[in-house]
Order: sequence, then C-alpha cells, then structure tokens
Amino acid sequence: MQKKIKTALISVFYKDGLENIVQQLHQLGITIYSTGGTQKFIEDLTVPCIPVESLTSYPSILGGRVKTLHPSVFGGILGKRENKEHLVEMKEYNIPEIDLVIVDLYPFAQTVVEQTLKAASTGEDLEEALIIEKIDIGGPSMIRAAAKNHASVLVVAVKNDYTLLERILIEQKGQTTLEQRKLFAIKAFDLCTGYDMAISNYFNQSEFINPFDKEKKVLRYGENPHQQGFFYGNTQEIFEQLNGKELSYNNLVDVDAALQLIAEFKNNFNSQPIKTLSTGEDLGDTEIVFAIIKHNNVCGIAVRASVEESWDAALAGDPESAFGGVLVCNTTIDLSTAHAINELFFEVLIAPAFNSDALKILKQKKNRILLQQKTNLNSTHQYKSLLNGILTQQNDKGNYTDWKEEGGREATAIEKENLIFANIVCKHLKSNAIAIVKNKQLIGKGCGQTSRIDSLRQSIEKANRFNFNINDAVLASDAFFPFDDCVKISHAAGITAFIQPGGSIRDKDSIDYCKTNDLAMVITGLRHFKH
Repeated sequence: MQKKIKTALISVFYKDGLENIVQQLHQLGITIYSTGGTQKFIEDLTVPCIPVESLTSYPSILGGRVKTLHPSVFGGILGKRENKEHLVEMKEYNIPEIDLVIVDLYPFAQTVVEQTLKAASTGEDLEEALIIEKIDIGGPSMIRAAAKNHASVLVVAVKNDYTLLERILIEQKGQTTLEQRKLFAIKAFDLCTGYDMAISNYFNQSEFINPFDKEKKVLRYGENPHQQGFFYGNTQEIFEQLNGKELSYNNLVDVDAALQLIAEFKNNFNSQPIKTLSTGEDLGDTEIVFAIIKHNNVCGIAVRASVEESWDAALAGDPESAFGGVLVCNTTIDLSTAHAINELFFEVLIAPAFNSDALKILKQKKNRILLQQKTNLNSTHQYKSLLNGILTQQNDKGNYTDWKEEGGREATAIEKENLIFANIVCKHLKSNAIAIVKNKQLIGKGCGQTSRIDSLRQSIEKANRFNFNINDAVLASDAFFPFDDCVKISHAAGITAFIQPGGSIRDKDSIDYCKTNDLAMVITGLRHFKH
C-alpha cells in the first residue's frame, strides 16, 4: 500500500548529509517538525520548520533530556491511519499525523571508546557522567514507534540511508510502498538492538568497554618483521593449538577471517543450522564445508558430502592462491583428507576435531599450525584503530534481509541454493567483491579492486584459468551495480543468475537487462561491503 509523506519529524545528532533531504522535502511541500540544533540547521537552509515545542507546549527541559517525550509527538507517529477511533482522538487533541521520522542516536559507543582511550592515556578514571548522558532515550523511542507503525510511517535511523530516502523522494514524489517502509523498519529495529547491547555491555564491563583490558601477548612481529606486534585476548577460549609454531600477527588475522566464515555454516558448536530464508530454509544442514583463506580473503570454498571431496573442490577453485593459506573445515578431519591436505604447504588448519591417525600425518611438519576449534566466535563488535582513536561497529550478521526476485524469471531451485552460498562467500571477500559459484563451489572471485568491473573480470579470468565451465553459474556482488555493464559481461561469460543488495538509483538498468535476457536477479536489501 502506497502512502504519501505529508509531514516529517527530523531530530538528529549528526547533521551532515541532511541538506539534500531537507531541500527535497521542502520542494514536495512536506511540513517539517524539528528540535533544537536540527531546527536551526534546517532554518539556516532557509527552509521553514515548525518547532516540536509548538506541538507539546513544552520547551526542551532538564538540560535537553526531555524534548520529544510527549503524546502529541508519539500520538502523531503511532496513530493508525485506518483506525477511525485513532483519527477522532488525534483530531480532538490536535495531534498531526507524522509520516516520516528521521532520527539518529546519541553516539554512546563512540563516547565509551573515547573515554576509555583518554583514561588509558592519562591514568584518570572514566568520565562516567559524560557516558551516561549519551544514553539516548527519546531517539530509540521515536525510532521504535515509527518502525512499529511502518504500515503508515517511514523511519530513517542512520544517515547511510539518506541516499535511498532521497531517491524515493525524487523518483516517487514522496510516495512510499509498504515494502520500503518495512525494510527501513527492520533496519531501525536492528539499530536499536545493537544500541541497547552496547549499553548493556558497558554496564556489564564486557569486551566492548575496553578491548585492551585483556591479557597481552607479545607476538614475534607485526605485519612485517620490523614492526612489533601484540595480541590482547585469550585464544585458548576459542581453540586449542595441537601443533606448530606460535601464531603470528598475520596468522591471527587470517584465523579470525576463517572462523568468521565457517561460523556461517552448521558445525559442532551450532547444532541448529543458520536460517537464511524467512521460509525456514537453511544452508549447510548436513553437508560439509571446507574453505581456504589467503590474505584475509576466501580463495577457495566448497560444500560436498565428504570431507575429502569438500577439500578437493575448495582447492580446485584456486590452487595457486591456496599455497601458504589458512584452511578451515566445519567437521572432523579424517585420515584420507589428511593425506590429501599433506601434499600442500599451508600455514594453519582449523577444525573442530581430528582423527588420531589424521593428526599423526599432519604433525609430521613441526611448524605446521593445527588448531582444534572449541567454540564459535561470540564477540558482538569489531574494532579498528585509526586517527589516534578506535572505530567500532557491530559484527555483520545475516545473509540478507529480503529475497526479491526482480529479474526476467524466478531463480531455479539449484540457482537459489547457489545464490545463497555465493552471497555468504562474497560477504567474506574484500570490496569491491564478486563471487562466481557453481555447484556450491567458488570457481572465480575478484576482490580488493577499485572498480567492480575489474573485480568481475578478475573473477571470470580466474575461473577460465582453472578450466571451469562458467555456463549456468551464479554471481554475487557485495554492493549494488551502478550500471548494467557487470550484468552484460557476466551474461556473455555464461552466468545466468545474480544476487546483489540493490540500492542504486540505476538498479533498473541491470534489472531491465535481466528481464530482456531471461536472467534471474535477487535483490537482498542488505549490503556486505568490507574494506
């Protein structure tokens, strides 16, 4: 059901990226309500704006702690447009319908990290009062209210979605579909979940408050021999080392990538297969996964009925890159597989278990690192140091939000199975990422390129170099296709089905090409970009 945006409530901590949205709303004649600094930002753009105080009859009070927590605001967001009693009450109390809510959250996680680093460098205690003030109350409440009432209200909770909102305003003249409103609502609820988890982690003194408040281990060196390296943490919680030299900085980076990838599939620590479709279908329920990681990227992965078959297929995907790689499997390594693996030089092998006779074979090389995995990774956040500080974000969970068949036909059962698998593989490649999959085997991949076309050409060249037949293969892209060139090149190579997140203002170009040429294309609504 389409709804026209007539009114919008905007109240954001970060104003950057908002200018075009405000201008589009104004051009469409949409009434804007706002608060405090956001109101001033809008008025400085010479766009009329109604202060929220005119609805609530209250100013911002208690040092800004209470601004929007009022029936006139929440009634406008939560009122059901098809409910006559709601409409009568809203009219009686002069509550306007609010059709669009643009609200972000106070930077709680960023403040925790900043204060943690400051305390670590100065030796002073955390400024807890400052951290507490960054616990947003009104923001999550408005976001949840708007997401709950997505039947009538569109909620935009992060500035990364401004581009999509702007596209809706321009192309659809402010009209929104139920499907679009539901997609934004899902993102909003996910955001609130992560926000609450960060707060809970802080009060529980968990890993999130200070990644450095852990056991410190001196490594042989960092990424290069002239760099000193350290690891803060306890790897023994995750795996037991059965053989080999000490793990290096680069080993640890690749081991982390391997464990993140293998956690996508059913294994000894996840008795319930990971659900990938709303219908309850799953991937990797009874089959065995073997993967090869090189320089933090998947270079080979396959699903087969036996361990050795899975290893053979993973290796065949790129036998050149596999040399010196990190290997990971989701089940026990047996003797025949150990003999096959033993022919290759590799740095690390990770598995939940090893047969005793397989271990004897694999331990013949004293420096070869063998890790017996004890549990899946359970951290909720990722960290990266830069600009004398730390970036943190939630882990990238899930495969896709939607499964929208937008091409010239619906994907076949086999294509669908391979598309699910390809999308997971692509998620674990560096951007721009392309994964070509056939028979649940990675047969070509391109990653780390500055152009998506370069990544595509690299993936096709890889597949051809190792003599794979690309006809009827499927392709996953970690981000949208801004033009139809990638689809055309892929089609010429023999690829018949695509999976990508969508979100480009020119999605229609690729979709139209698929419709004209009877190709399947799935739009997921969930981007897996990885720098």
